[in-house]
Amino acid sequence: MDNLLENYNPSAIAEMNGNLLGLPFNYESANLIVFAVPWEVTVSYGGGTASAPQRILDASYQIDLFDLDHPDGWKQGIFLVEIPQYILEKNDYYREEATKIIERQASGQALTEEPDLVPVLNAINQAGEQVNQWLFSQAQTAMNLGKKVAVIGGDHSSPLGYMQALATKYDDFGILHIDAHADLRAAYEGFEFSHASIMFNAITIPEISKLVQVGLRDICLDEIEIINQSNGRIVAYYDATIKQQQYGGKTWIDLAKEIVNNLPENVYISFDVDGLDPKLCPNTGTPVPGGLELEQTYCLFREVINSGRKIIGFDVCEVGNSEWDANVGARIVYKLANLLDLSHKK
Repeated sequence: MDNLLENYNPSAIAEMNGNLLGLPFNYESANLIVFAVPWEVTVSYGGGTASAPQRILDASYQIDLFDLDHPDGWKQGIFLVEIPQYILEKNDYYREEATKIIERQASGQALTEEPDLVPVLNAINQAGEQVNQWLFSQAQTAMNLGKKVAVIGGDHSSPLGYMQALATKYDDFGILHIDAHADLRAAYEGFEFSHASIMFNAITIPEISKLVQVGLRDICLDEIEIINQSNGRIVAYYDATIKQQQYGGKTWIDLAKEIVNNLPENVYISFDVDGLDPKLCPNTGTPVPGGLELEQTYCLFREVINSGRKIIGFDVCEVGNSEWDANVGARIVYKLANLLDLSHKK
């Protein structure tokens, strides 16, 4: 590692070398391995998030490496594994197939009417499972080598295989979930691995002892019932309630400490950018008015570290296919990479 960095100037113009931020690391030398999952087959509103990994990579080259929280964070070694084009090609095919199912349902017709779309639905679910298995295997291999792992989606269904891999390493961990949506729908629109079902699928993993959701503001009755009947396993912080408390004088730092106190020692961060104010992510798949400021989320993540908890991994999902969205997304990825490393040094 020392030899690798000897001639590297972190203040110079980034080299467009295919790695995040132009950093001079490879799979062997990096401590943090980032996997891209260009998948948005079940997207039900705006599209484009399958392009996010490439967009984020392109935007990352213009980000300065100095980070106030962890000035030497980049030295940990960060490496983005080559974006799997075959997954992107499968995504393009199955997204067209999924559109047929969504349109059929929107018309009020059964999938079994001619032409029968049930086999199409089954094929889409199988393709989603294959992506999960691929990510599970890749993440587990990296972790077995002593590396940390992160995921860039795609839509929010993307990181499930990684969550499953973490469950083979950690007996008990919690998810800190930033999102406008609870994502607790069971097989939304019939898609077992829908972007709207990621947390429903996550809580089937016994090792995930806590799900703490922050910024919720677009949620269905069934999801409310799941939260209320979870016996405290799921804790929801609704955007309207957060703001009402702040309007009444409660500070965000106090709220952040309260949120973090719900979490176990090991914390996985799942960051859907639509949890933010849409001015920061206007081209995300399902934007919702309201939401968090970026520094609010960073403050919350700092409190995870200040509490003595460890960040064990993260994903950043639903970044839109535009230069501005990618700029914000790339900064989130880098900040989380540095905070993850910092949490293991304290």
